This record gives sequence, structure tokens and C-alpha cells, in this order.
Amino acid sequence: MYTSKIKVCSLDVFGTDVQHFWTGNLSVLQDLPNMQHPHKNDFYTLLFTVDASGRLQIDTEEICVAEPSIIIIEPGCVNSIVLGENASGKVICFSEAFFSLRYNNNILNHFSLFQKEQRIITSINNDQLERLNKLLQMAEAEFARKLSDSLKVLRSYVNIILFEMERLLSTAYSIQKNDLNSEKIQQFKKLIEKHYTTNKLPSYYAESMNISVNYLNRLCKEKTNLTAGDIIRKHIAIEAQRLLQFTTLNINEIANALGFESASYFITFFKKQLGITPEQFRKNH
Repeated sequence: MYTSKIKVCSLDVFGTDVQHFWTGNLSVLQDLPNMQHPHKNDFYTLLFTVDASGRLQIDTEEICVAEPSIIIIEPGCVNSIVLGENASGKVICFSEAFFSLRYNNNILNHFSLFQKEQRIITSINNDQLERLNKLLQMAEAEFARKLSDSLKVLRSYVNIILFEMERLLSTAYSIQKNDLNSEKIQQFKKLIEKHYTTNKLPSYYAESMNISVNYLNRLCKEKTNLTAGDIIRKHIAIEAQRLLQFTTLNINEIANALGFESASYFITFFKKQLGITPEQFRKNH
């Protein structure tokens, strides 16, 4: 089902009283029609499938579910989830504020699994699966208790689960409390998400962060191997692909929605970034 606008779902899709955290059985998603059609979430979603079949779409990537897996869906990604009737597993959903309300900086920034393109983990042996299931069951039991201090306990459970996921990806977890450069990169990316339609030049973001353009570029190259301009253009290109694939907006409307002066300027930009025209991209997808 495609519309002129991509629907954005909040955690209250699981209940009007749900604000920062929700967990439950994977089968619950079958009763939420919004999840089965292309939409964006403003929260993180971790899907832990045990015995399930189905299909997930995350932006331009299609994932077939057939074996025990962990699937990561970050806020802002266009996604749809269609699973078989007897799908078993767990789901954890949490807002960014779930962690940032507790810690001075967002601890999610220190997990490399949120810094990579990889969205799915399938290399899970029986011992690892059993350990994860125990953690997920304890988190679900704590969530059901709804005690005054439950959010604190749930943060600890999710933190441990994220450590387990990091180990499954065989990547080193290294928290650097004094690494202000990483925090600045995350601040830069958050600013882009808010202002990319009206501000496409690094100078605006550098000024907003009270640093020079040269310093911002040096930070970006050090942490991502991309310039500040590259990161801005990459974000705009991703948003363009989402609108082309998941909405009925025409090229002029998409150019306008992304803040381009004209459709021809947008077409030139898109072709330079992806090597094909917006029309060709839409036809291919």
C-alpha cells in the first residue's frame, strides 16, 4: 500500500500508555496492520526470531526470515514486516530517550552494531540462542511487572542483550568516555536529520556546532572516512530513495519535499550519487 506520505509509527502503536519501551512476542506484530505496510518507526526495533518464516523490507533491502536471527531496525528506516501465522520469537522496542534519559551521553553510540550497514545476525548457535532467550524472558517478565523502577532494570537487561549481539558480530566493544569526537559526529548526523531539506552545506552545521568547517571535515574523515559534505549528500540520497520506492509522489514533488530548487537539479544530484536517474531507480524497485 503506497501513499503520498510515509507513515511514522510511535511506540504507542503497542498501547496508548507505552512511551519509552515495549517487549513481547513476535506474533503480536501480526495484529498490527501498520507494521505490515511500508512505514517509519521513531524507535529502535530488535526482532529475535526463533521459528519463523516471512519477509521484511528495510529501505531497499529485502530480508527473508528462515532461521534463528536477530534483525535490527533503526529509527527512520522505511520498513514492513510480514511473518507467517505461527512465527515465534521476541521483539524489543525502545526510544532513543530510553537510554539518553539515564546517561549523559547516548550509550547506543558506543555499540558498533548501530554504526554498520549490517541489519541481520544469523550466526547464532544453540548455546547463544538459549542465553538470549533467558535474557529476553527476564526482560519481558520485568516489563509485565510495571514497577516504579522497572525502566532502570530494563535498561540493564537491554544493555546486556546489546553486548551479546555485539559479541555475535565478533566486533570489539570499546566505550570511550572521553571520546568527544564520536559524540560530535553523532550530533552532526542528528542535525542533518532535522535540517537536510533546508541546509545542505557543511558550513551551516559547523556553525550550529560552534566549530570550523575544516575541523568538522577532519572529524568526519577520521571517524567515517567521508567528508562532511559526503555525509550530508548520503543522507539526502537515502531519503530520496525512500520517497521514490515507498510513495506515489512524482519527481517534482519529491524534489520539492527534499528542498531542491528544481526537479532538474534533483535529478542531476541523484544521478551523480547513485549512477542512475530517479525514474530508473523507481522502475527498478
